[in-house]
Amino acid sequence: MHASGTVCFRAMRMSNLFSPTLRDDPADAEVVSHKLLLRAGFIRRVTSGVYNFLPLGLRVLRKIEAVVREEMNRAGAQEILMPMVQPAELWKQSGRWDKYGRELLRITDRHDHESCLGPTHEEVVCDLVRRELRSYKQLPMNLYQIQAKFRDEVRPRFGLMRGREFVMKDAYSFHADEDDLAREYQNMFDTYTRIFTRLGLKFRAVQADTGAIGGRRSHEFHVLAESGEDVIAHCSACDYAANVEMATSCRKVPVSEGADLETVKTPGATAVEDVAGLLHVDPALLVKTLVYRVKRADEADEIVAVCVRGDDQVQAVKLARLLGADELVMAADEDITNIGGVAGYVGPQGLNARVLADETLKGAVGLIAGSNEKDAHVTGIDLARDVSDAGYADVRECREGDACPTCGGGIGFSRGIEVGHVFELGRQYAEPMEVVFQNADGKRAVATMGCYGIGVSRLVAAVVEQCYDDAGIIWPMHLAPFHVVFISLGKSEQVINVCKQMYEDTQAAGLEAVWDDRNERPGVKFRDAELMGIPIRVVLGERGLSAGKAEITIRGGEKLEVPLEDVLNFVRAEFDRRAA
Repeated sequence: MHASGTVCFRAMRMSNLFSPTLRDDPADAEVVSHKLLLRAGFIRRVTSGVYNFLPLGLRVLRKIEAVVREEMNRAGAQEILMPMVQPAELWKQSGRWDKYGRELLRITDRHDHESCLGPTHEEVVCDLVRRELRSYKQLPMNLYQIQAKFRDEVRPRFGLMRGREFVMKDAYSFHADEDDLAREYQNMFDTYTRIFTRLGLKFRAVQADTGAIGGRRSHEFHVLAESGEDVIAHCSACDYAANVEMATSCRKVPVSEGADLETVKTPGATAVEDVAGLLHVDPALLVKTLVYRVKRADEADEIVAVCVRGDDQVQAVKLARLLGADELVMAADEDITNIGGVAGYVGPQGLNARVLADETLKGAVGLIAGSNEKDAHVTGIDLARDVSDAGYADVRECREGDACPTCGGGIGFSRGIEVGHVFELGRQYAEPMEVVFQNADGKRAVATMGCYGIGVSRLVAAVVEQCYDDAGIIWPMHLAPFHVVFISLGKSEQVINVCKQMYEDTQAAGLEAVWDDRNERPGVKFRDAELMGIPIRVVLGERGLSAGKAEITIRGGEKLEVPLEDVLNFVRAEFDRRAA
């Protein structure tokens, strides 16, 4: 609006809109969303993993933010804004300054004070709340922000899908007890479900690892797309779903005929497939023994031998979580020798190290494993008998076709883009950060916490990954940068005036319209409108004007002719239908 109160239409003309389009896919763009958002003039690269949002891109981003904000407010959360630059002392107090890793971009100011660019805000929000929290009567509270974050990704890729700087909604709740935390966790879970449903996405909530954030329980929300970096395991018969890093499944225990231990020669055969072929057995009967060096802060490294079936793989995230490891690395040959093994022929029996076997090996008999001697394996292994001190846990990677741990149905895999994550943090941050209050009994108590994140800028890309065709983006009506584009063809002053009037009437009716008044060929205008994904296209040329009709095309759908006097009503009805 101008100061006078009249609507400014000129800014919504394509001739005045900063929306540079590209005819061809950029060479460095790999996934659909990256290609189309660049080609359609929504974003431009600044440096590796960092992007400008151009006017069209920012309009979509703000619409997604609005949905997130409305639902967070509806859920009872309160919006704040915290700084991106965070002092090192807060991170040192929580213990994450050294643990977080190289994704934390550390900086030093002119006074030699260390700080970091915030990848997340647990420390800052704890510091804020602890300064103001006195009594249990102030709880619960849920504070959120929508703000830029920075994580120094080792391999930023896929445009907005895996950037270093990104826009995130992060919320933090504080509670007097665990029951209230569980209530708010469910409240946020339901809120996220409403948000992604309103955005028109096909998504799935899955059990997940808590990762660098930590905590006891978490769920990820994934937009289903072939370009997704995450693999989701899900049951075909029930609602069980989990990130493959956390997924559990069932397999039959491998059993062969019981026999005494026997050492057999297997010269040069170190791979499972080679040993199985040489001995003419199913790879499931082999025990694959992997030796790890387990690194933990402020502790000496531990060497651990991990056993899985020969046709299985160790799930590194599960294993690290189980062992409380800050880092897992494969043991060197010297480490293997020191515990009584031989590289390439390691078996679980007789090792001078902790042995951890996958649950699917519990009760297994008639197995084959390395003999801890060069060029030999041992047959007839009964783990309960021969490795009696072995521990058992779920350390294997779930496989397609396994049985569901909940109902026994078949496990399938899908790819997903993680767009949201909810955590039950408990007192992991509140305790070291001293977020305390006086409880109902008048005693000092530590608050318990939850945190809840949504990748707002990533959602822009996620929507495109589900909404496109060969011509470009197909935005849902309520997320499109403009609801309708008016295209005037030729240089006829009468055509221009009628098209301008229809455009202004549509704007005045409350719909978001843009007028392509550029001196370009019709094909260029049509291609740009499709590439940008504007839902409704209204075209007027001299022939249409003579017939008293405009051509209206629904993006990705039908094309029809509508009398000029009915254009506004048609556009408004189509908007109402598609925005519902």
